Amino acid sequence: MQPELAASMPFELRRRTLVLVALLLAVLVLPLADLDVISASPGAVLRDIGTGFLRPDFSAVENIGRAVWLTLAIAFSGVALGALGGLAMALAWSWRGVRILSLCLRGVHELIWALFISTVTGMVPLAAVIALALAYSGMFAKVFGEILEEADPTPVDSLPDKGRSLSALVYGRLISSLPAFWTYLCYRVECGIRSSAVLGFIGLPTLGFELDTFFKQGQYGAAAAILLMIYGLILSQPLWLKGKLIALYMIASLTYVFTTSDIAYSSFGFRQLLTVDMVPAPLRGADLGDAGVWSAFGAWLGELTREQVLPGTWATLLVSYLAVVLSGLVALLGFPLIVPAIVGRIGQGVWNLVLVILRSTPEYMLVFIGVQIFGPSMLPAILALGLHNGAIIGHLVGRQANNIVPTLRADRPRGVGLFAYELAPRVSPQLLSYIFYRAEIILRESMILGILGIATLGFYVDSAIATLRFDRAVMLVVAMILVTACADAGSRALRRRLRTGGVSVRPFC
Repeated sequence: MQPELAASMPFELRRRTLVLVALLLAVLVLPLADLDVISASPGAVLRDIGTGFLRPDFSAVENIGRAVWLTLAIAFSGVALGALGGLAMALAWSWRGVRILSLCLRGVHELIWALFISTVTGMVPLAAVIALALAYSGMFAKVFGEILEEADPTPVDSLPDKGRSLSALVYGRLISSLPAFWTYLCYRVECGIRSSAVLGFIGLPTLGFELDTFFKQGQYGAAAAILLMIYGLILSQPLWLKGKLIALYMIASLTYVFTTSDIAYSSFGFRQLLTVDMVPAPLRGADLGDAGVWSAFGAWLGELTREQVLPGTWATLLVSYLAVVLSGLVALLGFPLIVPAIVGRIGQGVWNLVLVILRSTPEYMLVFIGVQIFGPSMLPAILALGLHNGAIIGHLVGRQANNIVPTLRADRPRGVGLFAYELAPRVSPQLLSYIFYRAEIILRESMILGILGIATLGFYVDSAIATLRFDRAVMLVVAMILVTACADAGSRALRRRLRTGGVSVRPFC
């Protein structure tokens, strides 16, 4: 046996064991999930939605141009500010405090940031920009920091101080990392457009607000028109999202947002929110040296933990886990459907269109549509997250599989045999890498689906903010950050143990 093959076998066995254990665990926890169909007539609702989507009504949509422009302006502005903040943190990525700050910022979804910020500023575009900037700065910091760490150390080692000064960092690592930074920035712009549209579901003036309004009014034809506009923005990006134009878009967007937002802001309201409303109720104005105060705080925190943090965390993890398993299955079964050697050119075209639609529709919008059909249970969340992320992974792995040249033996496998014996084993490490990467994103998205009525952590945060109980909302957000941190650490440990390899910062475009 060749030494390389012998060395790879333990990792192959570990991957297979992990997959089998994951599937078995999913079967065991599936009965614990709330998969009830709450809607009285899901078939009728699905039929009405389907009819509306076959006849999109663009005439019912007023001010569509303004909604499109605001969606783009918010996306470009938020990404620009997030990139600047992320770059500043990345330059000090070796500091533990900076890493913790990055985790806290990206551990809170932009929708949750927007809910907090809009209580001070009102539902204005600037609130959405700040929310995007906060969440994205944490993501930029993590990716930029890791790119700097992985940069070629040769230039740094040749410097007198071995790269310990800021100037050495800039000239030794930053300059050579700028192409990778720009690539990730372009990817984040595309993500920002989807996120900007979704922010409309909480009342901010983007395309999501129009979509939410028409769905609630039962105007499915108009809703279909809005959704087609979102598809158009996402799919046409290669035509207008060009390199040097991105900087121009960002400058124009920032100028527009900061000069037109009519902010209902007061410094008193901001101070009230930070220094009073967010302070746990038992500690407000209390004598912190009094043991009775801390006893009351412990009781308050214990009640919140039992009634909201633990149930919300359990629901979040359950939805996330089942969605991750479903996305893996969708990717495994979906990637061969875009390989012409298996399904032919026509089959590849048809299935590629299906994957494009699934991966181009933001998860939140898919869940929103699912809730209209099935009701607010875990079922639409699991299906939407699994299908969307599975389509993304399937597209990426299918693209890789198309680059694999099958063996030239006369008896080489074809069709299903080609998939089972040739392609699947060779793409499995990268498939697992993508699943691990998307698992962190699925967890983050699962948390905020509570805004749609699904009992994850976001449900309790949304309820707390709606009732102006900001102290409870803050504690729930802390729980979100801790869950994200644990998942992040666990994912890194598994990737190292299985040697699945990394993923490019660009592939999800």
